[in-house]
Amino acid sequence: MATMSTAPHASDSAAGSSGGPVEMSMRAKLTELLKPSQLEITNDSWQHRHHAPMRAAGGGNGETHFSINVVSEAFQGKNTMQRHRMIYAALSDEFAAGLHALSLKTKTPAEIEQTKQ
Repeated sequence: MATMSTAPHASDSAAGSSGGPVEMSMRAKLTELLKPSQLEITNDSWQHRHHAPMRAAGGGNGETHFSINVVSEAFQGKNTMQRHRMIYAALSDEFAAGLHALSLKTKTPAEIEQTKQ
């Protein structure tokens, strides 16, 4: 059973609200690619609105910085760099359109189980 949860400042599907177009696009692409058992996307853009590149872009579109926590079997046998490259490749259109930074936590279900023991 897939658990699709969100964190503060992320879309809250249980409450009926949704993230912006960049977040929704990222969620759809990562869900299709990774078939995650857990996917949390947090919009951290508000924390970076005063950085010089964001000021130059008029504050950005409010969807420039995200944290992603994802658990997927697709990461099995891959090191951290390979996992991150998978995500960056999947989101290349979003980066071209103004996505500026991602903070990634990528785990397999087995790695999550190990931390519980």
